[in-house]
Amino acid sequence: MNNNQTWTIYSTSPINLSQSLSMITSDVFSGILRIAILPDSSPLFESVLDRFSSCYPVSGDATFTMPFSLEYKWKKKGWGDLLMLAHPLHLKLLAKDDYEVTVLEDFKYKSIDGDLVGVVGDSWVLKPNPVSVTWHSIRGIKEEAFDGIVSALRKDVEALNSTPITTTSSYFYGKLIARAARFALIAEEVSFLEVIPAIEKFLKDTIEPWLNGTFNGNGFLHDRKWGGIVTKLEAQDSGADFGCGVYNDHHYHLGYFLYGIAVLAKIDPTWGRKYKPQAYTLMADFMNLGKRSNSAYPRLRCFDLYKLHSWAGGLTEFADGRNQESTSEAVNAYYSAALMGLAYGDTHLVATGSTLAGLEIEAAQMWWHVREGDKLYEEDFTKENRMVGVLWANKRDTGLWLGPPEWKECRLGVQVLPLLPITETLFSDVGFVKDLVEWTLPALDREGVGEGWKGSVYAMEGIYDKEGALEKVKSLNGYDDGNSLSNLLWWIHSRDVEEEEGCGGGGKYCWFGHYCH
Repeated sequence: MNNNQTWTIYSTSPINLSQSLSMITSDVFSGILRIAILPDSSPLFESVLDRFSSCYPVSGDATFTMPFSLEYKWKKKGWGDLLMLAHPLHLKLLAKDDYEVTVLEDFKYKSIDGDLVGVVGDSWVLKPNPVSVTWHSIRGIKEEAFDGIVSALRKDVEALNSTPITTTSSYFYGKLIARAARFALIAEEVSFLEVIPAIEKFLKDTIEPWLNGTFNGNGFLHDRKWGGIVTKLEAQDSGADFGCGVYNDHHYHLGYFLYGIAVLAKIDPTWGRKYKPQAYTLMADFMNLGKRSNSAYPRLRCFDLYKLHSWAGGLTEFADGRNQESTSEAVNAYYSAALMGLAYGDTHLVATGSTLAGLEIEAAQMWWHVREGDKLYEEDFTKENRMVGVLWANKRDTGLWLGPPEWKECRLGVQVLPLLPITETLFSDVGFVKDLVEWTLPALDREGVGEGWKGSVYAMEGIYDKEGALEKVKSLNGYDDGNSLSNLLWWIHSRDVEEEEGCGGGGKYCWFGHYCH
């Protein structure tokens, strides 16, 4: 072709083709046609295509066969073995003991996601690193740090009564619910149980109106057309709440509500049982695994079982395809669902939520976290960036929905919030975190940088410099609306316990995998 590409056409029966300047036509034809581009237009790979040209897929399925295991199965026709393409994360997660697949390491195509490599086999098993879903910090907090956290916690809990939630936005309301729920779990961890009744009351007062349909100014509705949960405001204005009415960011918004519900169900199981139907309805909006055509919700609304991460974009079409900005809020959604499973004793929900959170973490570390020297992206992009802003299907954007590329503190912050125990797994590569913070810190000198964004940067700094980060956190004059001084102190002090030897990689905090493998 005039773009230097070479294409091959395979036919199961004779065919006569005619070519004009802009069109290829044929006589009457009955059979199967397969068209493939040669990798790098190299004739060396034509024999590979020839070898697998007679077998083709007609359908495929992805199934969670067990915790931290995803199996692809293709139904095929023709004869011989099936050749498919795997992106870099597939290759990383392909089970090492899966002898039914063969990776053709030299047969590859270029893509924005990295090289797509040939894999032979009609069944793949993908195994992400296991992650531990825990209510409290993974490594614990030393008792000598309790007093400082308790002091901040006392003030934060007292402020719940004096600063009621005034927003009607499902996103910002959900963040404030989750923020308060964090207080309860921090209180448990530092043995300051006397504040939990006040937190419990606040959570009930703020969550119940949404679940009962009595909240003034907004509320949840079921949209039969698209099969999902929307709010009254979003039904009236599709652009409200970041376009959640057209199904943008559903896992973000509802994930915060699930976190608050999970914590409250843990504190008061009787309350949890009463509101279990509503809780599971919110979860099913983005985490339904059913395949029935008459289901009230689609299967895994946001999560892409091929790309292995979520998309935040909803029904709106964009030239660059689907997109997702905050991976940490996506992780929070599945993590919160798993916590809800813990609260309700639902082992299937725990397993599914944990697995999806683990896959989301793997994808974030692969495509959003930009490491120096990585070959995944072009050299200039890798040299200038440590974090992708918005990841699109056909583009990697250094800008954000909320600001330009120069706002590096925001690029870091939207990939950190909310600050949770599972954040430790998301940012388990300490060397990368140090590079990320050093890349971000100069941006804090810009006039007008918000205190909330600074808090996220200092939280990351605390991973490798606890004392320095602690002083910076104490100097803050404000916090992200989903964060607090209590939560930042909890995070910094949970860096203080000596790291124990674990399993290595992202799964080093999952001790089951260490002892039972």
